[in-house]
This record gives sequence, C-alpha cells and structure tokens, in this order.
Amino acid sequence: MQRPGQDAIPNDDVPWWMKYAGRGLGTVGGGIAIFLGIWAATGILFAQIDCLIAGIWQMLAGFLVIVIEAPCCCMFLDFVQSASDFMEQKPYYYRGALYIVISLPAVVLCLSLSTIFGSGLIFGTGVIYGMMSLGKKASAEEMRTKAAAGVDAGPGGVAPDVQSHMKSSLVDNAQPVAFTGSPYDSNV
Repeated sequence: MQRPGQDAIPNDDVPWWMKYAGRGLGTVGGGIAIFLGIWAATGILFAQIDCLIAGIWQMLAGFLVIVIEAPCCCMFLDFVQSASDFMEQKPYYYRGALYIVISLPAVVLCLSLSTIFGSGLIFGTGVIYGMMSLGKKASAEEMRTKAAAGVDAGPGGVAPDVQSHMKSSLVDNAQPVAFTGSPYDSNV
C-alpha cells in the first residue's frame, strides 16, 4: 500500500523542484497546447489541411499530458485516474520519451508559431523527465576521485586497470587512413 503523497518510484534521488517543474510544465503546457491546437486548426479556413491535422494532434497530445500530469483536471472521465496511475508506476524515461514523441508530429505537419510553441512546451516537459531519469549527479568528491584516476593513465589516456577490462581495442589499433586508388576501382 502506498501512502497519499508518497512517490511512486521510491529513493529516486530527484530534487523536489525538478519533480514540480515537470508536473507544472506538463499541466500548464498541456493546457496551452490545447488552446494553440485550436488556433492551428483554424488553418482549415485557408484550406490548409495539414495545419488542421496538426492542430487536432496537438490538442490530443495536450489532453494526454494533462491526463497523465494532472488527473484532477479531468476527473469527470472514468479512465483518467487509471491512466495516470499506470504512468506513475513507470520510470521517468517512459514519460520523457512519450512526451517527446507525441510533440513532434504537429511541428512536422504544420510549421507555425502555434505548433512550435504548443508542442515545444510538451517537448520541454519530456526533456525535464529525461533529465530526471538520469538521476542525481555525483558528489564533488566522487568526481575528483574519478578524475584523479584518469591522471595516471596508460596509453590512450585510459588508466591501466580500466584498459585491461576493455573489450575493444579499436583506438589502440587505429591506423592512418590512406587513399589507395580510384574510388570506382573494383580491382576485378
């Protein structure tokens, strides 16, 4: 059982401000994307079918982001809470990848300010969740010890103990590139 307000992914070491930034940008950005999707869909008045499709796509993407990030905004729909709970159980990179993928088609279909800005907010939410999936940065002391280990490096700038565990010797065996004849010569 999970307590109210408890994180779905325990001990993820993500700063609190980044969690609120992702959720806030997703909620506000989804609403703005819906409004700007309506604006882009008015392109049908000028016989721009691709902008109509892009506007509809952007409205659906904005609605999906609001459903996942702020299910309280759509509590009149039955499936919203289960969809939000499903995404809460997944790692952050699922949400990041989903938001980035659903933000691109509207911009590809109709390159206008309304699709760039509306889908850009959804894309930005995906970037924040992608950064959250990377985890916490190492402490300054850990980074200093890792950097100091690279100072006593062997050939190729790699420490001897690290080099012995490498599976590839591509860099150590690199040869200069030479031109040996016509590029169309098949030597047949």
